[in-house]
Amino acid sequence: MFESLSDKIQETFRELARHGRLSEGDVKTAMRDVRMALLEADVNYKVVRDFVKRVGDRAIGEEVIKSLTPAQTIIKIVNEELVDLLGEPSPLDLGGTPPAVIMLVGLQGSGKTTMAAKLAVYLRKQGQRPLMVAADVYRPAAIDQLETLGRQVDVPVHSEGDKVAPPKICANALARAKKEGFTVVILDTAGRLQIDDRMMQELEQIRAGVQPREVLLVADAMTGQEAVSVAESFHQRVDITGLILTKVDADARGGAALSIRAVTGVPIKFMGMGEKVSDLEVFYPDRLASRILGMGDVLTLIERAEASISEEQALKMEEKLRSASFTFEDFIEQLDAVRNMGPLSDLLGMVPGMGQLSKELPEEATEQGLKLTEAIINSMTREERRHPKIINASRKRRIARGSGTTVQQVNQLLRQFNDMQRMMKQFGGGGGGGKRGRRRMQLPFMG
Repeated sequence: MFESLSDKIQETFRELARHGRLSEGDVKTAMRDVRMALLEADVNYKVVRDFVKRVGDRAIGEEVIKSLTPAQTIIKIVNEELVDLLGEPSPLDLGGTPPAVIMLVGLQGSGKTTMAAKLAVYLRKQGQRPLMVAADVYRPAAIDQLETLGRQVDVPVHSEGDKVAPPKICANALARAKKEGFTVVILDTAGRLQIDDRMMQELEQIRAGVQPREVLLVADAMTGQEAVSVAESFHQRVDITGLILTKVDADARGGAALSIRAVTGVPIKFMGMGEKVSDLEVFYPDRLASRILGMGDVLTLIERAEASISEEQALKMEEKLRSASFTFEDFIEQLDAVRNMGPLSDLLGMVPGMGQLSKELPEEATEQGLKLTEAIINSMTREERRHPKIINASRKRRIARGSGTTVQQVNQLLRQFNDMQRMMKQFGGGGGGGKRGRRRMQLPFMG
């Protein structure tokens, strides 16, 4: 989402680095470029004005002008101010006597129903026992959707159809949760195409009736500044306690994420990164700031690897590495694991220094190139995938026809695979003990 903003800010810093020692004019020029980059990313203009002023005041001081590495000092200042702008990490409040009630609010189409399932899966991993509640009676498809998601993720759904008033449904669900020992109740409330008084009155009634610990606004990051206006309106009426940004993986400009917390004073708690129920990230301001500035986000990368690769898979792969018995079938398995972690460009952006380099990768290492590689491997027989050395000239021609590629491309893949096997044998002998160590070992073999 922040690719364009990140590129422009990083280019500004590269230009600063070429100057060596900086003058006040250099700093002002850089701040002008940062301001334009933020405005083009659809960040609220008042937020931009205040942010650039704070950075500029610090950057023009002696801290930068007298620094031996002024460009790096400015990056440090911008990073600190970005983190301050995005706020402190804010975990969910689930304290007190269970069940804790989490109320999801937002406009229609923002992704509340899917987010309820994502949140339920996340909380179950934290040791909670969630109950989802279908409280959107105005869109019958929402009830069906939540019940379907509940079956998919094996989380119970409390539903009373579309004839009972939502405040009554929520009260009944809370009584059921207390009786049956659920620790968290997630309310999927109704949305509208736009904010109206009837909608807000109903949400106020639900809030007063069940006393939720958290009232989370689910906001579509694609809507840009409109998301900020929506957040302000909801906050005035139902006193939201946190925000969840959805569709963060889409081609949005990112301004909402940088504006919404500053304008409302309400913390961002989660980001929805995809359509799968596992695609939910806890919001860490320092990690997002680091990504924007091209400094990577290794912690999130490791967490995604741990969520995508089981301990059993890691041990099995470690043994194959040590014995150099890695096959094309294993490669496909690794490719699937990497895809579960997110888009390749997103993953590379989490590696410090790789954000820009990812744009210069050879074709075979891009997302499209990996799809081509997968097509070639899928055109092989099982025996060929397990024993690539048996692939002779006639087999190569058949594989090329089956995958829509050329014999030269098949040859190139086989050469790269042989080189990779040799590298893996050396890498596998280096150890890397421990659960995290083993899962990190999976990452280099994606192409």
